[in-house]
This record gives sequence, structure tokens and C-alpha cells, in this order.
Amino acid sequence: MADERTTMDQAIKATTIKTGKYLTFSLEKEEYGIGILKVKEIIGMMPITSVPRTPAFVKGVVNLRGKVIPVLDLRTKFEMEAIAYTERTCIIVVEIDSDAATILLGIVVDSVSEVLNIREEEIEETPKFGTQLKHDYILGMAKRDGGVKILLNIDRVLSGEEITEIEQVS
Repeated sequence: MADERTTMDQAIKATTIKTGKYLTFSLEKEEYGIGILKVKEIIGMMPITSVPRTPAFVKGVVNLRGKVIPVLDLRTKFEMEAIAYTERTCIIVVEIDSDAATILLGIVVDSVSEVLNIREEEIEETPKFGTQLKHDYILGMAKRDGGVKILLNIDRVLSGEEITEIEQVS
């Protein structure tokens, strides 16, 4: 009985965490969402200072009001084809919780769409893609306007080793 209750509590907690406001953005032709509480600000593209010997998806660092913030390109991280930046390309500054600390990180996206309030009944579990694919960075799939938005757990998009490398950059 206690095990049943614990499992139910965990399921309720997982759904509650997923329900809420998401900042949506596009990469290629897909729409993604990040929990709005993780987003600190959205800035236009600015000069990025590259840092040698960093992973390919780390574009470098920016100076944002006196703070050095590492910037990564989600297209590269997700192994998508690189494209030239446009006037809609922007950097979303997010707060990542790692084992050691909380860090600010900029992510380059093709364009920001809108803030959506996504309800429990609009969210489906992440489909199983097989045991070889790691997809714990996907919170779920939001069914909206006849399409699907991929909800990201931004804390898990990077591995522990990648976060450690990025912390050293900043």
C-alpha cells in the first residue's frame, strides 16, 4: 500500500512539474519549450568570443552587463545542420542546476516563438526510442495547435562532464 502511494505521489509530482508556462522557440522546423522559470532573459545576437579547445557546440562566451556567460548552439548540440544566423536568431539566457552550482548559460536558437501555458492534458510522455538513445533531457511532448512541441529539461541537455567543461570556460 505504501509503495503504491509513493508511486502515485511521484507520478503526480512529475505531471505537476511539467504543467506550466514554457518559452517556446524553434530549431530547424521543430518547436521546443523550456520552463519559463529557467529563463532569465532573451537577448539578440551579439559578438561571441570563441574559447579554444571547447566542444564544437560551445560557441564561446559573451560579456553580458559585466558577467561572462558561456554560449552554446543547440543546433550543433542536437547534431542539426548549421545555418547562418538571421535577424531572428537570438540567445536565451537560462539558469542550469548542476551538482556543484547554478550557472548561467546562453543558448542560441533560430527564433523565439511565444510563452505558452501548457496544461496537463496537453502533455504526453516521451516516446520510447529504444534503449540506445538517451532522451532524459525531454520532459514530454506538448500537443498544441495540431502539432507537437518538445519540452526540454534544460538541466539535462548537457551531461555532467559537459557542464564541468563549461564551468571552466566561464
